[in-house]
Amino acid sequence: PRLWGKPVVLNVDGLEWKRQKWNWAGKTFYKISEFLATLLPNAIVTDALDVQRYYMKKFGKSSTFIPYGAPEKGVESRQVLSTFQLQPRDYILYVSRMEPENNAHRVIKAFEQVKSDKKLVMVGDAPYSREYIAALKQTRDPRIIFTGYVFGQGYRELQSHAYLYIQATEVGGTHPALVEGMGFGNCILANDVPEHREVLGNAGIYFSPVDDADLTAKMQMLIDQPSLVENLRAIVGKRVREKYSWEKITRQYEELFNQVARLK
Repeated sequence: PRLWGKPVVLNVDGLEWKRQKWNWAGKTFYKISEFLATLLPNAIVTDALDVQRYYMKKFGKSSTFIPYGAPEKGVESRQVLSTFQLQPRDYILYVSRMEPENNAHRVIKAFEQVKSDKKLVMVGDAPYSREYIAALKQTRDPRIIFTGYVFGQGYRELQSHAYLYIQATEVGGTHPALVEGMGFGNCILANDVPEHREVLGNAGIYFSPVDDADLTAKMQMLIDQPSLVENLRAIVGKRVREKYSWEKITRQYEELFNQVARLK
């Protein structure tokens, strides 16, 4: 588009080359893409401050920080809950691509030690991780439910009626599912990495990136303390309204687009 005089804005997303699934060729491709991203667009958008600092430090390239927007309330419908024989507030929700670096195996292992009648709902899939997914499904815990991909209204229903939401990913910048989980009013239990600290702040509970026993303990604590869960729901709702409302995010994009349009 720039060859035709059209201004270009590029959202660089996360640091994809950090993902374990890529071999050297894949990592090299993404690193080259990062460099090109600093040359071709008129403006760069980063959705995480950690990524913004990375581009400034490595390439000396400034960017505009605009996070993901989040819904500000849940939905009342429960059709998908009936499909999977679930009850509102009676399950823990995990949503992600089923890849090792997203730690589905850690979540399952930790949950197997939790003393509760609540269920663990694992939402997601990955066509290139069949062996890993097969290993996950070898769990003997009848409380664990694998739904595969769930989109649209079904996804919104699962988010809206969960007891708590687990964000176990390690890398990738801001994860949309985390912001969405916050927007649907969930109590959040997150892997203690900088990306999640940036998004969640003090509005959730964190577990150790390396200690499965800590994850079990944090799950058990939240299950045993429903009043704490409700308190965290209120705190996370306030954070969403302050930082991640679509009205605010849309206004930021409009301001950026107007600035770039004047470069013609």
